[in-house]
Amino acid sequence: MVTTLIAVIGTLAGTGLAGLLQHRTARTTRDDSRRDAAVQAVAALAAALADHRRAMWVREDLRLTGASPEAYEAARTESHATRSAITAPLTTVSVLAPALAPAATAAAQAAYDLRAAADRTALTTDRDRAMAAADGLVAAAARRFGA
Repeated sequence: MVTTLIAVIGTLAGTGLAGLLQHRTARTTRDDSRRDAAVQAVAALAAALADHRRAMWVREDLRLTGASPEAYEAARTESHATRSAITAPLTTVSVLAPALAPAATAAAQAAYDLRAAADRTALTTDRDRAMAAADGLVAAAARRFGA
């Protein structure tokens, strides 16, 4: 009788431990997947921000140098496309890594702020600020997700 009782208790303890380990493994896997998705979103956002900065630089440089209306309009169309490309990764970063949302939003806003620069010096300053904001986002992500 005692042997049977010990066997039953051992079986129950083993089952409980196995269930606990399985739950912990599943949670770790979910956390790792979420982390990986957030890192990918930050990378996608950084790339989209770089594309938009470049497009805005070209657009505003054309405006400031008095380029043809056709050239400016083509650059404007491109900048609209690159701005739209920021939306999805910005949203993903904000959802998956809310702690990074302020840095992500600041980096996006800094890229948007290249619009309507008063002169080339202001455009360069705005671009440098946008690059610094994007670098700040990447640094914040590295601190949050780095090994």
